[in-house]
Amino acid sequence: MSTAPATPLRISSIDILRALTMVLMIFVNDLWSLKDIPGWLEHTAAAEDGMGLADIVFPAFLFIVGMSAPLAIAARRKKGDNNQQIFLHILERGAALLVMGLFLVNGESLNAEATGINRGIWNVLSCLSFIALWNAWPKDTNPWVKRILKTAGIGVLLVLAFICRSGSGDHMQRFATHWWGILGLIGWAYMAGAILVMLAEKKIVVLWIFWAIFTGICIASHAGLLENEIIQTLIGPLGSGGHVALVVGGAITTTIFFHYYQLNQHAKMMSFLLAIAAAMLALGFALRPYWGISKIRVTPSWVLICSGITIVTFVVVNWIADQKGKAGWFDFIKPAGTNTLLCYLIPYFVYAIAVATGWSLPDVLLTGAVGLLKSLAFALLIVSIGGLLGRLGVKLKL
Repeated sequence: MSTAPATPLRISSIDILRALTMVLMIFVNDLWSLKDIPGWLEHTAAAEDGMGLADIVFPAFLFIVGMSAPLAIAARRKKGDNNQQIFLHILERGAALLVMGLFLVNGESLNAEATGINRGIWNVLSCLSFIALWNAWPKDTNPWVKRILKTAGIGVLLVLAFICRSGSGDHMQRFATHWWGILGLIGWAYMAGAILVMLAEKKIVVLWIFWAIFTGICIASHAGLLENEIIQTLIGPLGSGGHVALVVGGAITTTIFFHYYQLNQHAKMMSFLLAIAAAMLALGFALRPYWGISKIRVTPSWVLICSGITIVTFVVVNWIADQKGKAGWFDFIKPAGTNTLLCYLIPYFVYAIAVATGWSLPDVLLTGAVGLLKSLAFALLIVSIGGLLGRLGVKLKL
């Protein structure tokens, strides 16, 4: 069983699953604007044992990153890239995500007075720079225009990093790694996971070994067996191994999927993946008494349960979209699966404009069920804007 099909294929259900996850991510990221909504929709506190809907979105996205990795690597190999070229490409993509994550994180704790600009302007300038640097420009774009925009993007980011101040008084800080941010954590997990997929060289057994190793690291870390400071520094950005386990789990899912897809054995594929999902869910709940379920603490139970949930969701989406030919049902959220990074960044512009103009919605639209409909409509609006911008040539692709 190989880690990719002989010829790279694009299965609509993978893009649809990514789109659904991004819509949910925008939705849950907007819940801060609401009041009187069910607690199970929101993040669970670090000390609590449990998870809400918001705690499932991030691991699902990491899992989908892993699902896409074998296909991307197969495509690059078909183009003639060797492992060294693929390795450098992985590092380049990961570094871009780290940069984005760090700038957005520094915006979270920005001291507007000491920096000279507020958080809204910081985020807008950062996101515009990201677009200038990593937009997939149309082929007929003037090369000089691209060079000027990329140079301007780098210049703006350097200036922002220089003027950045957070904290106050004696605790004033300059640009720093407060934490890596969602994009940064995705970047670290993607780099480690994609490199492992590359090294697996089409051997699924090797992928299972990698998955077991990083799941084991996650368990060992929570069991207090990895207290060494150097080890913690190395595995910290990787979610103590848990984030990488999610990515590798996604790669394994794609491997199994394509094995049966090429044999036209869809029923076996669904049964096998659902069996793996059931095993992960069972193991996750079995480990729950030891360390609980927690996204913030990246507990083994959280990793395993979210992996199982994502696999089940993928099987359902694949059955609807690819096997039953109903992919068109999801066309209205398609940009969230194909222009995903831009859709993630657009809300930063919207929130900045709202703050700058003092514009806000009446309380009735921010409360309870009505508020939830508002946040869902907001997520769909963002996706529509992402689709429109994509048609105009704005499409981030690392």
